[in-house]
Amino acid sequence: MAEAADIQGIGPSPARRWLRRTASLIIGAPLVAALLAGPAASAAQADGTAKAPTGSETVSVSLNTVAPSAPVKGDTLTVSGTVTNKGKDTITQAKVDLRVGPKLVGRTQIDTAAKRTEYVLGSDPAPLGGKYTVKFAKLPSGVSQDFTLSVPVGKLGLGDDGVYQLGVSLSGQTSRAPYQVLGIQRTFLPWQEEERDSKTKVTYLWPLIASPHVTAETGSDDQQTPVFADDDLAAELAPGGRLEQLVSLGSQLPVTWVIDPDLLASVDAMARNYRVKSGDTTVAGKNQAVAKEWLTSLEAAVSDGTVIALPFADPDLASIAHRGKNVSGTLSHLQTATEVAGTTVQTILHVKPSTDFAWPVDGAIDPSIVDVATSAGAHNVIARSDSLQETSGLPYTPTAARPIGGGTTAVVSDARLSTAFQGDMSKAGNSTLAVQKFLALTLALTEQDTDTERSIVVAPQRMPTVAQAQSMAVALHALDDERWTEPLGLVDAAEEKPDADATTSVPGSSQYPKKLRSQELPTQAFQDIKSTQVSLNNFQVILTHPERVVTPFGNAVNRSMSTSWRGKPLEAQQFRDSVRTYLQGLINEVQLISKSDVTLSGRSATIPVTVQNRLLQGVDHLVLRLKSENATRLKLNNGGAVAEQPIRIAGGHSQSVKFDAAANVNGQVQMTAQLYTEDGTPYGEEMAFTVKVSELTPTVLLVIAGGLLLLVLAGIRMYTHRKRANAGGAPGDDGGEPEQPSDPTPDTGPENGEPSGSGEKVER
Repeated sequence: MAEAADIQGIGPSPARRWLRRTASLIIGAPLVAALLAGPAASAAQADGTAKAPTGSETVSVSLNTVAPSAPVKGDTLTVSGTVTNKGKDTITQAKVDLRVGPKLVGRTQIDTAAKRTEYVLGSDPAPLGGKYTVKFAKLPSGVSQDFTLSVPVGKLGLGDDGVYQLGVSLSGQTSRAPYQVLGIQRTFLPWQEEERDSKTKVTYLWPLIASPHVTAETGSDDQQTPVFADDDLAAELAPGGRLEQLVSLGSQLPVTWVIDPDLLASVDAMARNYRVKSGDTTVAGKNQAVAKEWLTSLEAAVSDGTVIALPFADPDLASIAHRGKNVSGTLSHLQTATEVAGTTVQTILHVKPSTDFAWPVDGAIDPSIVDVATSAGAHNVIARSDSLQETSGLPYTPTAARPIGGGTTAVVSDARLSTAFQGDMSKAGNSTLAVQKFLALTLALTEQDTDTERSIVVAPQRMPTVAQAQSMAVALHALDDERWTEPLGLVDAAEEKPDADATTSVPGSSQYPKKLRSQELPTQAFQDIKSTQVSLNNFQVILTHPERVVTPFGNAVNRSMSTSWRGKPLEAQQFRDSVRTYLQGLINEVQLISKSDVTLSGRSATIPVTVQNRLLQGVDHLVLRLKSENATRLKLNNGGAVAEQPIRIAGGHSQSVKFDAAANVNGQVQMTAQLYTEDGTPYGEEMAFTVKVSELTPTVLLVIAGGLLLLVLAGIRMYTHRKRANAGGAPGDDGGEPEQPSDPTPDTGPENGEPSGSGEKVER
């Protein structure tokens, strides 16, 4: 690493070697004693008895403020904090002292000093003493006391410019222990009296990124009112909220804004009418004023700064590279997310951002991540030095920009500085230590043995808390006077001349951190996304206004790949499921109405099939296909087994489509109806029903029965008439009954040999 040679070229003097040997003996004595006491200590721990802190860890010392953080000649250094007795005994004659240690050479020495927690006699410097102390008559067990120490800088004994160790200790005695140091806390004091001729250019990324809050659902109005899953984003935008603080603090700092366009789009939607899901319904959102105020503040803050637009919804590049790129369509989503990023930021903030940067999680890269990052058009990948480790043995930290082949530049952020504020900064003691160490590391970096000015990039955590952002701001303000650093935008940093001796080798995939890999989206996530996209593609082609679904669902698909889902697999799955379920619900609004069995009268008839559209927009480019499973028994209008008709239905309407059919044989025939898009893709579920073919319908049977009845009546009348005629004798006989005028004249004409006319019944 670059720090390995921090002290190269500085040989110890004979006097210093003697001091080191003496210190080794002093340090070694407690170690030997500890080894001899080892079994007893182990036995004490084994019995489960809780042991109170003893020795130099009896008292907890918290440094709440160090002001100024980087003093200059003539300043008065003020250190305030709290001491807490964690032991079981009351401490008497307690005294808080300030101890200024020797100058630390190199960042490795700073790291080592920061890890020390105990006081070591002979290694830790003597206290200033005198009037620069705070005394307590006693400090009972479990009790805390605040303190403040003020010392003119001239009394600190600082020498050459550099980083000095600063310690605050509490000494005292108990009834069972003699007077000794019972607690100590160390920090660092950067000392740079005047501006340096050679300064380090520092690029600090200021991320504005949030978790997804907007669903795929929209209202039916012309504005397509968006529906939010919750109203939690409002709390982050409100005064004192995380995003409000990031904008307020960042507006006063020389930072590079790194923005997720999805956050801007969400807040912009919130600034208008929006709705929030509440159980199975939605309610009107009420935080328009908060959203408008935040956007106004952000627009003013970025107007003169450098703005980087990440791809829409900040897609997880490593997950795509390791789990998603082999699922068809995944890379096209990344391309789309990149394309809309610049337009979104420019439309809302009225500044033109750079879309030429990709930022993998924690700056961890391997060849596949670089390939995916650049596949959407980015030429710069924000990496981190603990991923692209220095292997060339340089005695200094090289400039951030590194060419890694294929026209791609790795902008390597400094791991120490980038992770400086990742802890719990809500505690004043933690924040103060982080700020002082950050400043110390930047000064030590500037003092590294090199003849050239360097450009360093700091890429902090993606979503810093309020306390973390405030601590970051304090540290950056301490650099305002530019004594050893000067600010630089990320675009300019990427164009800095690379160090010819810096490593440019991208680590292999086996070196990707296991912890980060375990947090990635699974392959199933990308298969779910593909399934949703296929359904969306089939759905949009039938719509008269497809843009009303393409945009909200396209954004939802991008949100499904967001980096913010890392470590939250259940929430990620629920989001994907909600998108898919809502889309399927819309698809099902266009469907076939179920039919009961149909009876077909006669040899020909029509079969109606009804299509319903419950969407609020019309559908077109659909085809309804009806199929007879037995074309021999029942043929459709084209004389075959299958018939089709185009479908076009206005929103909220139904359409009954009629198919001509012809029957040849009585019996049952199974029929299936299915909607298709014009390219032949099935749409919705298939519907089956039965057609019963019968040539004699009830109506026809009734007519035939009526005809038969008439024939029977006619026959009875004819029989009665003939019987009467036979009883009266033949005409012309004496005494015979005269012929009745009502009797019909018998038809004695010859039979007609021609066929009977239509509908004519001929008796033989």
